[in-house]
Amino acid sequence: MAPKTRISRKFAELRARNESALIPFIVCGDPSLDDTAALVETFEAAGADLLELGVPFSDPMADGPANQRALARGLAAGVSLASIIGLVRELRRTTEIPLILFGYYNPFFHYGCERLCRDAASAGVDGLLVVDLPPEESAELARPARANNLDLIRLLAPTTPLERCREVARAASGFLYYVSVTGVTGARAELPADLETRLRELRSITSLPLGVGFGISTPQQASEVAVFADAVVVGSALSLVLEQHGHGVAAWSAAGELVGAMKRAMKTARAAAASVA
Repeated sequence: MAPKTRISRKFAELRARNESALIPFIVCGDPSLDDTAALVETFEAAGADLLELGVPFSDPMADGPANQRALARGLAAGVSLASIIGLVRELRRTTEIPLILFGYYNPFFHYGCERLCRDAASAGVDGLLVVDLPPEESAELARPARANNLDLIRLLAPTTPLERCREVARAASGFLYYVSVTGVTGARAELPADLETRLRELRSITSLPLGVGFGISTPQQASEVAVFADAVVVGSALSLVLEQHGHGVAAWSAAGELVGAMKRAMKTARAAAASVA
C-alpha cells in the first residue's frame, strides 16, 4: 500500500467531519508570484481545503476565456515551473494545505518528468493534474510520480464510458476530477441535471474521492454539488474576480470572500442533507 499523502489525509479528515472539500484553482503569477503566495494564505484562511496551482501555458485547450487570460498574465509575468516549485518551497514554511500542480503536459515534459517529480516532491507539492495526458501515454510521468509519493489525479468527462472510467480510475490516486460539462472551463448559469446520477455511477467503480469542476461559480452551485460530491473545484470565477480587482489587498479580499462564501454554503448544505438522511 502506498504511503498516505497530504491529499488522502485531508479527504479522510473531511469525511470524518461530513464535509466536502473546496478546491480553488489559481494561476501562478496572475498577476505576480507574490500575489499567488498571498492568495494561498487568504484562501486557506477562508476555508479552502486543497489548492490547485495553475501552470501558465501558451495553448490551454481545455480552458475558457477567463482562465486563458489568467494564464496569459502568468506567462507575461515570466512564471515557469521552476519558479512555481520555488514558490511551493517557500509556502511550506507556513502551511500544510495540500498543493496540486495543474497544467498541460508540454511544460512538464520539457522540465523533465523525473526531475519534475523529484523537485516538486522535495519542495512540498502533493499531486499533479495534467489536463491533456491520457493514462496510456503517461508512464513517463506516472513512474517518477509514484516513486516520489505524488498523487496523479485524473480527469473524467461526461462523455467517458463507464468501463473507460474504470480504467482511468485504476491509474489514478488522490482523487478523480469529474468535468461536469462538455467544453472548456468557465462559469455556467446551470449545472447538468444528471450530475448526481453520474457521480453515483462512478462510485460503483472506484473508492477514490470524486471532485467536480468546470462551471461552478457561485456559493449556491457549490452547495448543490457538495451534497453528493467529495470535492468542489472552482477556478474561472476566481480568475474573473482577480481580473476585475487587479492585484493587492482588494483583489485578495474579494477572492477570499467568494471562497469563504462557498465553503460556508457547502458546509450548510451537507449538514442539512445529513439531518434528513
